[in-house]
Amino acid sequence: MIGVDVGGTKVSVAAMHGGTHGEPLVRPTDRSSTEALIAQFVSQVGEVAGGETPAAVGFGIPSVVEFASGRVRSSTNIPLADVPLRTVLSERLGVPVFVDNDATVAALAEAHDEGARLATHCLVMITVGTGVGGGIVIDGRPYRGATGAAGELGHTLIALSELIPAATSFPQPGSLESLAAGHVLDRLAREAAAAHPESALGAKLAARGSVAGPDAVAAAQAGDAIAIGCVATLGRRVGIGVANAINTFDPEVVAIGGGVSSAGELLLEPARSVALEYVLPGVGTATEIRIARSGPQAGVRGAALLARSELNSQNGEAR
Repeated sequence: MIGVDVGGTKVSVAAMHGGTHGEPLVRPTDRSSTEALIAQFVSQVGEVAGGETPAAVGFGIPSVVEFASGRVRSSTNIPLADVPLRTVLSERLGVPVFVDNDATVAALAEAHDEGARLATHCLVMITVGTGVGGGIVIDGRPYRGATGAAGELGHTLIALSELIPAATSFPQPGSLESLAAGHVLDRLAREAAAAHPESALGAKLAARGSVAGPDAVAAAQAGDAIAIGCVATLGRRVGIGVANAINTFDPEVVAIGGGVSSAGELLLEPARSVALEYVLPGVGTATEIRIARSGPQAGVRGAALLARSELNSQNGEAR
């Protein structure tokens, strides 16, 4: 199997033999045109295959995907909107192709152990990066909903004023993404650096003229109290999203992934604490809240697992 993880900045491709995947081949994403991007997919898959014919290829893309047909319904960061991607790539590659949302395949990876064996039957993944995404696994399979858009947890509303604003754009004010995405940590870091020039963030701002979320994570891990406060603020907000996921799905695991998850326990502890405050009594008593284990290779690993799972399903084999 070959897995392809497509992002706005890079495309990562890796082969999976049995339960082990190789080192990913990573290239910058060619967003100049639809045709250029598809050509890049074909080229990278061919390079990773190395002359062998893969059994199937799975793609995880940052888009809303109509899974049954593999058509991209909408896409904001890559030029694939309204493209019948599964059909096009199946023809170009000459093998079965499966296309799904990137957070969905990351959740699939997180539900499997290091040997690619299903370890968690019911899991919700929240990815905190540039935006906030999510993936849902139920009974060991991705849950996609009626149109393929299930799992957009970043657009759940976690804080609204009494006068609910009209929905004019996304993310909406009060949504999890608007309050807890990576760009919010950027802003919290800038504000903290300006207010506390004596802090590590303040020193960074003075020396470099700017600070961002990764600086807050690094300073927090080094013990800076102001930076720890920034990460904790974001963590508490993520915790409300975790509580919503538990109240809705009562899963075995809620995994927090994405770039901001590199903060580890500094993010997880406040998220877990707030989540448990807002979970309905009696719900989620068996839920583990943890940092995602798959790391930066979750997408490419999950895409390969998607290919394996769907190919086996088509062949009538057990997952």
